[in-house]
Parts: sequence; C-alpha cells; structure tokens
Amino acid sequence: MLSLLARTVPTCGWGRACPALLVKSGVGVGPVGGAVGPVGCLLEGTGRRSMVVVPEGLPKLPVPPLKTTFERYLAALEPLLSPEEMEHTRDLVAEFLTSGVGDRLQKSLERRARKTENWLCDYWLQYYLDSRMPVAMYTSPGVVLPRMHFQDRQGQMRFAAKLIAGVLSFKKMLDNDTLPVQHLRGKPLCMDQYYHVLSSCRLPGPKKDTVVNYAISSTPPRHITVVHNFQFFVLDVYTSDGSPLAVDQIYMQLEKIWNSSLQTNKEPIGLLTSQHRNTWGKAYSNLIKDKTNKESVRAIERSIFTVCLDAPLPRVSDELYHSRVAAQMLHGGGSRWNSGNRWFDKTLQFIIGEDGSCGLTYEHAPTEGPPIMYLVDYVVEYMKRTTLPRAPMIPLSMPVKLRFNITPEIKKDIEKAKQNMNIMVQELDVRAFIFSEFGKDVIKSHKVSPDGFVQMAMQLAYYRMYKECCSTYESASLRMFRLGRTETIRSTSLDSFAFVKAMDDPNKQNSEKIELLEKAIKAHRVYADLAVNGQAIDRHLLGLKMQAIEDLTSMPDIFMDTAYAVAEHFNLYTSQVGSETDCVMCLGPLVPDGYGVCYNPMASHINFAITAFNSCEETNATRYSRDLQRALADMKTLLDTQNI
Repeated sequence: MLSLLARTVPTCGWGRACPALLVKSGVGVGPVGGAVGPVGCLLEGTGRRSMVVVPEGLPKLPVPPLKTTFERYLAALEPLLSPEEMEHTRDLVAEFLTSGVGDRLQKSLERRARKTENWLCDYWLQYYLDSRMPVAMYTSPGVVLPRMHFQDRQGQMRFAAKLIAGVLSFKKMLDNDTLPVQHLRGKPLCMDQYYHVLSSCRLPGPKKDTVVNYAISSTPPRHITVVHNFQFFVLDVYTSDGSPLAVDQIYMQLEKIWNSSLQTNKEPIGLLTSQHRNTWGKAYSNLIKDKTNKESVRAIERSIFTVCLDAPLPRVSDELYHSRVAAQMLHGGGSRWNSGNRWFDKTLQFIIGEDGSCGLTYEHAPTEGPPIMYLVDYVVEYMKRTTLPRAPMIPLSMPVKLRFNITPEIKKDIEKAKQNMNIMVQELDVRAFIFSEFGKDVIKSHKVSPDGFVQMAMQLAYYRMYKECCSTYESASLRMFRLGRTETIRSTSLDSFAFVKAMDDPNKQNSEKIELLEKAIKAHRVYADLAVNGQAIDRHLLGLKMQAIEDLTSMPDIFMDTAYAVAEHFNLYTSQVGSETDCVMCLGPLVPDGYGVCYNPMASHINFAITAFNSCEETNATRYSRDLQRALADMKTLLDTQNI
C-alpha cells in the first residue's frame, strides 16, 4: 500500500452552465483495479466536502502546450473536412494563437490547475449534471453478464443473495482500505472513483442535478433497496453487531420480499426517474411534498445499492438473446415490462431476471467504468466459491416496504413517464452479439494491438457503409493523475483513412494494405499514449472553452467554427470494456445519427453491443454489426496472407 497524504477536495460549486454539447465518457483503456481511502463527496445535508486521502506523489493533470494542442487539432480534422474548410479553420487557429486570446485562456487554465487538485474534474462532472436528457439510455451504460441457468424464482433469489453478499464483501475491503492501489505500466492510479460507486445517488434539480454520497455521513447506510413488481423494499444487510448477513439469511429476506410484493397493481413509481431531467425535477419536487413519499425516496437514495428482481420476458431466439438483455439493462423494456422496476438515479443497480438474464446499469456522473467492472469481476469470482459461510438461523426483522401516496398529480406524472419511456424503448435499436471467429489471442499472434485492430475494423465498417469517415470517440483513463476521469482517443486519422480507402481497392497489393493497416494501428497507439498521459486535445479544448465562458464577454471564433462542431460530432462513440468476466457493456449513441459501440475482447472471441436510433434513416445497428463482423474477418484474412 502506498503512503497516504490527506487533502481537502474543493467544494461543490460547478461554475456557470456550459452550453456545449454533452460529452459522455466511458470505460478507461487498460486494466481495472483496487482503491484507497474514502472519497471526497457531498455530505448529507451540508454543502461541505470531506477530507480524503490519495496516493502520495500522484501527479496533477497537466495542461498541454497550447500550440501543440492546436497542431493536433488540425491533424484530427484533416480526414473530416474539405480542403476549403481546412484552410478556413487554419486561419481561425492562427488568429486564436496570435491575437492573445489563446494565451489569455491558457494562462487562466494554468492558474486553475495550480489552485485545484484537478482542473478538469469539476468541469467534467458539470457536463453530466447540466445535461437535461434522461439518464436511462442516454448517459447510463448497461452491463450484460453471462446467462445464468436458473429459470425460476428460487434460482433468481439464490443468485441475488450470493450477489448481494459479494458486493458487501467488496464493500468491506473499501471500508477497511484493504484493496491494493491499482497500477498501469508501473505507475499508481488514482482510486478516488471507487468510493463514488456505493451509497451514492443523483438527485434531480429544476435546472441542474447534484450527486450525493451518503457513505461518510454521520449515519452511513446499512441497507440496500430491493425492487420487485414495481415495489421498493428496505433490506438491512447488517446484523446488530455490524457483520453482514450471510447468503442464506439474505435469501430468506428476499423470500419475504417476494411474498410481500405479489400484488402487481402498484403504480410504477420508479418510472419517474426515467424522464427528461427538467420533467423529473418538477415531479420530484411534487412527489416529496408528502412526508411518507419523502421518507421512501430518501430510503432509496441513501441505500448502498439497488437490486432489481425482474419479471421474465418472452423467450427469443439465441441469436437475439444478447440484444434483448442488453436493452433490458439499458431501459427495462418499457412500462409493460421492467422499466418501472428501476430507480435510474441510483448509482449502482443490479438487475436479475427470473429467466436467468442478469447484469446492471449505473448512473455515470460519479464514476467511470473501471471501478464498476472491477466490482463486477470481484463479485463474479466471489459467487463461484463452492462453499459460503452459513450463519446461525436467528430471526430477522421483516424488510420494510416503502409506501407512496399517489395523488392525481403524481398519477398523471407516472402516466406521462410511461408514454415517454415506451417511445424511448421503440427509439433505441440494440444489437449485441458474440463475434466467435477469433479473439484477442489471434490478433496478438499477428503482433498488433487488439484494441487498435478492433478500432480499425470499426473504421472500415463505417467507411463501407457511408464512403466517408467520421469523428470517433474512444475512452481513455486519466487515472494516472489525481482525480482523473477520461480523455478521448480520436481513432480517426489520416492513416486510418488511407487504410480504409485501400482495403477494397483492387489496384492495391495485399502487402501495401497490410502496411497501411499496421501504420493506422500504430498511429492509434501513439494517440492512445498521448491520451492516458494527459496530452490529447479534447479535454484541453474543453478547459479553454470553459475558461472562455468564465473570462470573456464573447466566445472565440475557433469554438463557433463549423469544424469544431464536426470534430465534436462523434458518429462513432466507442468503449473497450476492461473486464475478466465474459460480459459486454452497452450504451446509447452520443449523437442522433451515430452509433454506440462497446466491445470486450476475450481470448477466443469478442463481445459487442451496438446501438443506434431508429428515428435516423441513415443509421442501422443491424447492418453496422454485420459490416463490422465482415471487416474483422477480412482484416484477419489480410494479415494471414503474411504467412502464405
């Protein structure tokens, strides 16, 4: 364990509202790991932050050199713009760098970096909390776990009981500071986010939301929430002496919940959390006017995490199973099914279907994917243990059903939420699949990066569909720095563009195509290294823009340029899932005419989840998934020609 250094985290002021496009973040590139110390979080009922601890010597996030960032910015635009557009943007960049405006904003950002633990983290959280789009489907990812073999309520509850015990075991390590500090390439990583996962919740506001973590309040929560048949229950998971319930005790408590929730005509109050944030903010204010409702809502918000015991869905073919479950994790299937069996504001929700489907969804504002996936890997391994300790069969109190008084106005809000959720469900096209022809071992045998290989396949599939390339977002972790969140790896480059154009050109020899592919993958690796070391362009551009909002009377032309909008319009929003578990993450597209693509390269296969919006005539998740599989196979065949 590294030595620890106490510090104070800045207070919760997020600055002025940013009108920029919401930029979503995803799973960091590289492995995931442990944690140290309690995180700084908004204390219940206060406007203060707590004292926290971080690994001593962890560097601050740097502010890259201004000139270097804009050189890389222009390079990123080259494959996206016409020569005329590039010339116009070069002139704007030159003006920005020579007029003094750029230097002024750079110096302001450097001052911010000196005064804060991380100049970016509050800006990044502000993007999430300022966004008024629903969190379900638009910002909250889902995770599909391997299919379980149970097909009944007993199997469902046995699985849930083991899972709950596994999460409590993980929580014990967090509470005792016994998780090792994670390292990447021999360097320690910031573990701050691990303490945002449990006992936290997003709270809606009329114009901006907040995130509250109750773990270090004067009375840390000792309960989880369990929801079944749209009814929420408080389940105390610790005994009077502070020890966690054993698996068999949890199972008995879940039986009580099941039997107490057989009535199915309850209003799906959880659907309210799926609404547009302004709509939900108003409904929230109305809901908690009633004392009983307020107490029930607070019990959900304060819980360590939520377990959703879902009703079984109609059977589908094996080919469609993963797509159906991925959609279930993202939105619950609509008001007729399990969308009301959620509290989408809760940071962590495990979802267990009676039909053996299982996974989770998480609210993205407090944390990125690595802590979530590390927790998943830990819990999956915990559940594989053949023997689990049995506890003395002592009487346990009945789990408390949370009551809600449904007024006509609240009933109207719920009906509106049903309609909107059903529209959202029909809007999202989800295609999840297992690419079984080969996995990362075969790719590595050709001495190329599996991540770069998959990214180039996505570029090739997109080019084959549209005969052009697009801005591509891949998430990289900034956790080598204090309070690090994410940076963007821009996978589209002149090198990737040259490769995809050459791939189907009959006039190009295979040797030339292989050379272009290897060059494109190398360029991707170089940019990925820049990103994880805090030297990529997107967060720097965000910081400069935020400084302009705070410091200047007008926005610089460089940020009003059409080229900047093109650069920020990520038609491919991608994320590699760093998980040992044979799972796949899924997320919605970032832009209306784009795709969300998650992938988990395993040894002998690759798991994918692709989303698109049905309302866009230009996108088609099924077609893109087929073209992606063809691109992967064609690229592997191309590399195989080296050995002939």
